[in-house]
Amino acid sequence: MILCEAMTRILFLFSLVTAAEDWTRFRGPNGSGVAPGKGYPVRFGKGENLVWRSAVRPGKSSPVLTEKHVFLTAFAEGKLFTQCFDRATGELVWERSIDKTRSEVANALNHEAAITPVTDGRNVYVFFKDFGLVAYDPAGKELWRSPMGPFQNTMGLSSSPVLAGSNVVVVVDQLFNAFAAAFDSKSGEMRWKSGREEADGWGTPFVFNKQLVTVSRGLFGSYNTANGKRLSTQIGFPATIVGSPILDGDRMFVFGYGADAAKPFADELAKSDRNGDGKLQPEEYAKSVLLTGVARHTGNRDGVVSADEWDLLQKRIMGPNGLYAFRLETDAKTGEIRPRELWKYEKSFTSVVPSLVLHEGVLFSVRNGGILTAFDAATGRVTKNERLPGALGGYSSSPVAAEGRVYICSEEGKVVVVKAAAEWEVLAANELGEGCFATPALSGGQLYLRTDEALYRFGAGKK
Repeated sequence: MILCEAMTRILFLFSLVTAAEDWTRFRGPNGSGVAPGKGYPVRFGKGENLVWRSAVRPGKSSPVLTEKHVFLTAFAEGKLFTQCFDRATGELVWERSIDKTRSEVANALNHEAAITPVTDGRNVYVFFKDFGLVAYDPAGKELWRSPMGPFQNTMGLSSSPVLAGSNVVVVVDQLFNAFAAAFDSKSGEMRWKSGREEADGWGTPFVFNKQLVTVSRGLFGSYNTANGKRLSTQIGFPATIVGSPILDGDRMFVFGYGADAAKPFADELAKSDRNGDGKLQPEEYAKSVLLTGVARHTGNRDGVVSADEWDLLQKRIMGPNGLYAFRLETDAKTGEIRPRELWKYEKSFTSVVPSLVLHEGVLFSVRNGGILTAFDAATGRVTKNERLPGALGGYSSSPVAAEGRVYICSEEGKVVVVKAAAEWEVLAANELGEGCFATPALSGGQLYLRTDEALYRFGAGKK
């Protein structure tokens, strides 16, 4: 009897450890992009260290994990899909779909299924910019839905939902009426909704000291996760932040870009104003997602871009450029979080879409062209800035790390593994031959990777 009770306690503790390792949200534990554990493969492909490969519907969202399942979203045939795969075998357990209710303006790199789900280890919560929130249980039963929108974001929403206690929280940064909102994970009832000063933004928040932390459109903000009260606001951040901020202990790292001077509307007219009326008509800016967003969401929204509407956009994108490190200090009396700048790097822009990753004291940033930059996380000093051999294309997937290694996926499906060191070195360059925009998931020594065609699980020693 005593032995049985002891074994039960051991199994329970083991299950807690396993659950703690699960990659349950975009970029894993609190958005860090770093996983615990050992045994992750360095070399892998369709014929090496492959555990399983399963076909997927089109999408760019990243996989999230529970103990038994892998969840993805997808878009096909006019429908928004949630797919559930068996984590052990890769078998498609179920898929559910809802109708797409509208088409939001989006950058070409965005997608109807670009936003990553979140799971509480059992249920999955998915957010579509063309619908809103939907929740499913492990068997695929719809628990609730909460339609939202339409949204007004020039490049399309991309911030993923996160869990804060028993709430599912979404941050909707848009040109007008931006907000953060929390929904009861069991019922879908909205528990709170807080308006935001921020305009359109794209980063996914994290939780620090029971507060939701956001960085968007030049502003730092924090919210009480229980009631949505905004506790902190601080100015002076980059105006355009696409990648998500990351947290290491009480240090926050964020990067973005802005404009030092407004770009004259005359330059746009010179390129596109074919009829010479001093404005840009729909047929003149049709190929520009930016101008399409301005026309739909700025000024009188009549579909014509005027000088006043262009100037309003320019004001929104003015701000500092670069990579910043902050210490998050919490006021003991008020609970307000105050970011204190530790260092900044402004010499050149580091990245655009991929988020940063910090591992073994080194901060990594990857940008188009396969340029990988390593920073000393304590000082901001660049320790190495070179191209990744054989992987010089575009980058949308965010780097992730585990076991002293960083995994970096290009849009062409080349996955480079580097040693997480100040003077990083390439350990392997893996070729999948399929487009890759999603961020990999790492857990229990296994790597889960979504491409344009399939979902993979790789593990060392597998044939």
